[in-house]
Amino acid sequence: MEPLITNDAVVFGILIIILAFIFHTSSQPAFKKFYTFVPPLLLCYFIPGLLNWPLGLISGEESNLYFVASRYLLPASLILLCLSIDFKGIKQLGSKAIIMFLAATFGIIIGGPIALFAASAILPESVLSVSPDELWRGLSTIAGSWIGGGANQTAMKEIFEVKDDIFSSMIVVDVIVANIWMAFLLFGAGQSDKIDKILKADNSAITSLKNKVKEFRAKVNKIPTTTELFVMFAVAFGGVAIAHFGADILSPVFKNINDANGNFLVEKGLSTLMSGFFWLIVIATTIGVGGSFTKFRTLEGVGASKFGSVFIYILVATIGMKMNIGEIFKNPGLFAIGLIWMLVHVIILLVVAKLIRAPFFFVAVGSQANVGGAASAPIVASAFDSSLAPVGVLMAVLGYALGTYGAWACALLMQAAS
Repeated sequence: MEPLITNDAVVFGILIIILAFIFHTSSQPAFKKFYTFVPPLLLCYFIPGLLNWPLGLISGEESNLYFVASRYLLPASLILLCLSIDFKGIKQLGSKAIIMFLAATFGIIIGGPIALFAASAILPESVLSVSPDELWRGLSTIAGSWIGGGANQTAMKEIFEVKDDIFSSMIVVDVIVANIWMAFLLFGAGQSDKIDKILKADNSAITSLKNKVKEFRAKVNKIPTTTELFVMFAVAFGGVAIAHFGADILSPVFKNINDANGNFLVEKGLSTLMSGFFWLIVIATTIGVGGSFTKFRTLEGVGASKFGSVFIYILVATIGMKMNIGEIFKNPGLFAIGLIWMLVHVIILLVVAKLIRAPFFFVAVGSQANVGGAASAPIVASAFDSSLAPVGVLMAVLGYALGTYGAWACALLMQAAS
């Protein structure tokens, strides 16, 4: 159905008004109790989704705003947020962060075959709408997306020869189920202290990292001049330009290597190297991390992380407007598999977190670094504190590295389960 508003300038204005309203009310005493239970970031995500469905005012499919936000604002935010990164603090987070990330990956690998087996036993083939052989092949693309990202998803499509119509259905399942889970994580971020008590977790290292970054910000904070703001934007968007330039060079190079050697990179599980978005994120993150060792780190004093956070929130709103819960009712069988799959992933995460007493922050970011990747892992990390966004970025890059291998293993298990 055609949305009521199709002009992106109007849609962008609406999204900014929504964001301003949310942040204004969140600072008012009258709304304090409400925002204690509902994090502002969740509303930044959820309200644009309601405008998409059921209201039908805007559409994420018809708009180019997500593309602009993910290709221009996201890499700029990664650069700005990484400028004040505290590597000593991140190192002190310890091994629990990596353990939870790997637990999240394992949950997706094992969750696929469990969900497929359960759904096949309960639901008839007519409800699932595709044959068992086509089903596990199609689901392999979701595994690729949830462990790595879009490049890994496409790799699974090519490796297991997934038909285009099935692939389209799987993309819808992937996006909707992942978005529902992200909404839960954003809500949980606001209740993290309570959840940590249930998990009996020690979050002192996270608190220490947040305090160190806040102390640094307080030390360098000042009223920026116009010149300083231009320098900051030059670093951010000049870095974005370099990242795009590098991605435009490296992506075709690796595609040519792959094609010239009989699909070599795809067969070796290195298809991510052919993705322009992968190189965009890696180069932008590298620029930000590199800048943290230079005088550019003091740009935090003129608002680097504040502008980075604004860009992240705009990205959140554009992601939210792509959410259409109504799609669930069009193919309930496939969504049942997706929801069971995600439930297995969540159960494994919580069990491991309880066993090692990992804070909920590691649960959320470890999961989103897999399921959401570089576009949303820093968003979830920022829901806890903007100073933690670089942790989400670094873990998401690790997800890219493991994506194809994990998805391939999951696909073989699903083939056996079918």
